[in-house]
Amino acid sequence: MMTVQQVLDRKGRDIWSIAPDDSVFDAINLMAEKGIGATLVVEGDQLVGILSERDYARKVILRGKSSRTTKAREIMTEKVLYVSPHRYVEECMALMTDKRIRHLPVMDNGKLVGMLSIGDIVKTILADQKFIIEQLENYIKGY
Repeated sequence: MMTVQQVLDRKGRDIWSIAPDDSVFDAINLMAEKGIGATLVVEGDQLVGILSERDYARKVILRGKSSRTTKAREIMTEKVLYVSPHRYVEECMALMTDKRIRHLPVMDNGKLVGMLSIGDIVKTILADQKFIIEQLENYIKGY
């Protein structure tokens, strides 16, 4: 089983964030520029929220608000679920599935060290399964 640490070592530790008083427009622009579906909301060195495309669609567009004048803090999800680097990928998949979330920040001793998406998790699990299948096939063939 692969750990979150191993996934971050492989994929990188880029963390894209905005400040709580940045506009939602700035957040959406950052997400579009980086090709991501959510951005973390950070104040100083503290994680205070997460803002996703889903938040934008449901809390700005559907309510007729302006993305240029609405602040991130007004629509962000404040209760952010996160994991430590020592958790297993399968645990992350279970958490994300149970809580119906697509992005999971990684915190180590109170410090933000990375971010995982559901795509990262699925890709890792599929790669692990492929490796196991290849090993079993080699064992059966007697290699």
